[in-house]
Amino acid sequence: MCDAWAAEFDDKLAASAGPLDPGLARAGIELFRTLPATAKRQVLLCTDLHAGNILAAQREPWLTIDPKPYIGDPTYDALQHLLNCEQRLATDPIGLATRTADLLGLDPDRLLTWLFARCVQESIDQPELREVAARIAPA
Repeated sequence: MCDAWAAEFDDKLAASAGPLDPGLARAGIELFRTLPATAKRQVLLCTDLHAGNILAAQREPWLTIDPKPYIGDPTYDALQHLLNCEQRLATDPIGLATRTADLLGLDPDRLLTWLFARCVQESIDQPELREVAARIAPA
């Protein structure tokens, strides 16, 4: 999935005249391509896990709907939720990622790296993510 989305990003970037920093774009998409292979373990992912896809249920307290299953890095699954927290993401992306990683028992640095890569990958269609990507870019 990440390879396909990275290729789609490359095509869109070549066709766009938007103000996306070329160095930031290269760094983010390179991470988007390489991060999956560096995971310490792989699990079944939902990949579309966010508040709108969690329902109260009778057989269990919560029911997750609309999965788009892939096998991959467990850290990846937190990303869609972070992207859907638009106001908090714009205000304090590092704090949001750190709190989320803590709640989920994830490595906060890895989640922040994934968030940077995903913000770059989404930034052509969602220009508001360009600023977030610039603020959390790895040093």
